[in-house]
Amino acid sequence: MPHSGRLTKRLPTMQQAHHPIKEPASSVGAPIVHPEDPWGWCIAIPLLFGLLATIRLTTPSTPFFDEIHYIPAARDLLEVWRGGSAEYFNREHPLLGKQLIGLGIALFGDNPLGWRIMSLVAGVVAVGASMRAMWHASLDRFATVAFGVLLVTGFHLLIHARIAMLDIFMVAFLALAAWQAAAAMREPETGRWRLALTGIFIGCALASKWNAVPLACVFGLTFFAARLAAGRRRLFTSRRGMPVPGISLLEAAVWLGLVPLLVYAATFAPGYWLGTQSFPSPLAKGGLIALHFDMLDLQQQVKTAHTYQSTWLQWMLNSRAIWYLYEPVDGAQRGVMLIGNPLTMLLGLPALVWCLVNGLARMGSGISWAKLAMVVGYGVTLGLWIVAPKPVQFYYHYVLPSLFLLGALALTLSDLRRAGRGGIAYAVLGASAVLLAVFFPILTAAELKGPLSFQNWAWIGGWV
Repeated sequence: MPHSGRLTKRLPTMQQAHHPIKEPASSVGAPIVHPEDPWGWCIAIPLLFGLLATIRLTTPSTPFFDEIHYIPAARDLLEVWRGGSAEYFNREHPLLGKQLIGLGIALFGDNPLGWRIMSLVAGVVAVGASMRAMWHASLDRFATVAFGVLLVTGFHLLIHARIAMLDIFMVAFLALAAWQAAAAMREPETGRWRLALTGIFIGCALASKWNAVPLACVFGLTFFAARLAAGRRRLFTSRRGMPVPGISLLEAAVWLGLVPLLVYAATFAPGYWLGTQSFPSPLAKGGLIALHFDMLDLQQQVKTAHTYQSTWLQWMLNSRAIWYLYEPVDGAQRGVMLIGNPLTMLLGLPALVWCLVNGLARMGSGISWAKLAMVVGYGVTLGLWIVAPKPVQFYYHYVLPSLFLLGALALTLSDLRRAGRGGIAYAVLGASAVLLAVFFPILTAAELKGPLSFQNWAWIGGWV
């Protein structure tokens, strides 16, 4: 990992990043040090992730876990695209993620590669976009690279980039939205088109899975809170001040409020053609609003206890796993266990506390805003499941909070490095990579020795 010891000066704030830095008289003539954009790492690390996720991508050769729901739904959408008719199954979720799975089937065939290829692409995008968001939010080169390493070795994204489920599409679009929003604040001269893209990506995230709802609201609320705190007389029409100078609150409401809703609604268009004469499309029958009442009702109907259900506290402690697969398949005993990296999932918790305390103490600097963003993102995305009226919940709901947790850890490791404890920071990253290697067989459906092989990775009772 490249050394960034050259960053000896305090990093510029969001506003300072756009204006010359005034040096004290004693340093006139001295060169101004600017942080170097780690764009090369933001390409290399996602590509490495893609290579790792490709290993045994087509294993198992039959649908497993929730693929049994989403692949048939994708086939139905594909049939509609081809001018045929099909049932409207899996109505409890929006359509975009299933349309993307269908796109993979259309491009590569109705086979394991076709089912999972778009998830792989989304996983690569999620890693790269998350790193770009971290860079624009913090201008911290080491934190950006460390974040990429933690994402690659954190287990969650690797598993979901290899299965035809909806979560990875939601994550990818939210990461793209965060990248564009952070870049709009850092480079306000590009703010208008970046906010427009932010709105489009928010709409796509919502259209992939509803878990994106609380985070989708944060973008617009952050803009509103920043303008409200500035105390402008013309609150809604003033274009001055943070977070994006040159954009009024009214215009931001269009990009961050109206555009996401329009994009979200547009993704349901194929649903009007789903259905048969005996069972017509609920969209064609009752419209978009009626369909959403139906979707909400379906989301709340799952009340039967499940072997792998868990609670938000168990997610935080990384104490309850889900076995997406554990059976003889493709000529061998194989398994896929969803669990977070045993090291970084726990180290991320005190890192969140550090980011909250240090972020508040140093309010106003670019890095402190990035730290507080990790805390808010974690709290909002986890808080949804604390209050959600969904009685049966699962560990895969933690995928979004886990990304903010790893972001907080990356920023904390960067602080340790600046404080002269770089050995600790590098040791954490190295240990995270070692644990990925240890768990890699059970994350990627490798051939196992026999039915009791799970004991090699079920380190605690909740992982069985």
